[in-house]
Amino acid sequence: METATMANHEVTEEAKPAYEVVHAKSQLFYPEYERKSDLKHQTHYCPGCGHGVAHKLIAEALEDLNLQDETILVSPVGCSVFAYYYFDVGNVQVAHGRAPAAATGLKRACPDKIVLAYQGDGDLAAIGTAEIVHAANRGEKIAVFFVNNAIYGMTGGQMAPTTLVGQRSTTSPWGRRPVNEGFPLHMAEMLSSLEAPVYIERVALSDNKNIMKARRAVRKALELQRNGAGFTFVEILSPCPTIWGKDPVEARKWVAEKMIPSFPLNVFRDRKVEIPESNQPPQKTVQEVVEGERQAARAAFVPGRHHQFDHLDIKIAGFGGQGVLLLGQLLAEMGMREGLEVSWLPSYGPEMRSGSAHCHVCLSKQRIGSPLLSRPNVLVAMNEISLRKFASQVAPGGTIIYGRERLPEDISFPQVQVVCIPASEIADKLGSAKVANVVMMGALLQETECLASATAMKVLEAKVKNPALLEFDRKALDAGRLYIDHTVAIGAVTQADGFAE
Repeated sequence: METATMANHEVTEEAKPAYEVVHAKSQLFYPEYERKSDLKHQTHYCPGCGHGVAHKLIAEALEDLNLQDETILVSPVGCSVFAYYYFDVGNVQVAHGRAPAAATGLKRACPDKIVLAYQGDGDLAAIGTAEIVHAANRGEKIAVFFVNNAIYGMTGGQMAPTTLVGQRSTTSPWGRRPVNEGFPLHMAEMLSSLEAPVYIERVALSDNKNIMKARRAVRKALELQRNGAGFTFVEILSPCPTIWGKDPVEARKWVAEKMIPSFPLNVFRDRKVEIPESNQPPQKTVQEVVEGERQAARAAFVPGRHHQFDHLDIKIAGFGGQGVLLLGQLLAEMGMREGLEVSWLPSYGPEMRSGSAHCHVCLSKQRIGSPLLSRPNVLVAMNEISLRKFASQVAPGGTIIYGRERLPEDISFPQVQVVCIPASEIADKLGSAKVANVVMMGALLQETECLASATAMKVLEAKVKNPALLEFDRKALDAGRLYIDHTVAIGAVTQADGFAE
């Protein structure tokens, strides 16, 4: 009896038909999610959330098109940020709203890759409005998937740019009022008014029929990216049950009954855009750029240069328009050419011209921990205001190079060396007031011996394309160096505060 039963069982198993699995976890997702041990097979998303469905549609399309190894996914702040826990593709996480800007850079650096931006409504339509509008207007060859659930989901339910008229939120408890908060933004319609986008569609995750339409839209956007067509944008109306205070079934119904009438489903743009080919910017891959920088560094490297310091911090300060920031850039470039680690950090007020400006330059034989200087070894002060503001920060035993003939009578700095040089007057005598900063650079190089004057001239030759101005720069560099040698070192009277006279 037992044998017969086993035989019948075997026949039954063999007679089972082979079923094709049509609904399964996409191979494009990671096998496990980086969460607590008991949650590795669960997503971050709330029950009924549309993000999981949107993820599945994008993953299946990428898998069907065999684009997994060619894709870079950019995810910003918000619920969208969790995307890199799931998609087994190249992932870049960026600041709030900046996904289109980052995607632009990635696509231009890696033109052979498929670059996607995955954003929510608070991210794309609020803090990221400028980024998405200008990326679309330039026709960047990226695909943007915009999840619109009419609310800030991650941060507690504040009103979003897409919140419906009358819809309540934590920041609009009486409901959105157009007279006070304005009308909701319609991003698909707004972007479709631009010339460059090639495909814009709005879809909804309200029911199975619309989810299938969304699947086709996602696939089309990715196919266009694969073909190099241009900017594509799919807006996805999505439920957010937890923040809306609804169960998943009610939330999907709310998408259909409330969101779709306010945000009509439509293909707003589907056309080939002809962008003029004239004056195209050069396109280089990351590898080409890196190799070019390496070759330039090898060609510019000064062999045998011995630096007397391990780490030198320089603060340069003055008015905007005096070449303060440029002087810092020149020093940083010189440091690179002499094989040093360098950093340059600018700071200026609301007015670059005539307002205050200063920058920090670090020159080091070792890796630089921070570009911000609190105790510089050297202060280059182009004017009295900068001298009074920053001189107290200079480390004891450091150097101040002041762009006047002498210090103000009411101040002295007994713990540091002070060198005074009338840079503006010297520049005027040379015939160009613009080169006062180069006079200061010549004085700095001669006084500190931190970098070579020959390196300075190579950098100036590379940066300055006007032959007449380059000649002024050469004379200014020599004038600053000679002033230290002939006037300061020989003719000055040593005071308690250094070479002040």
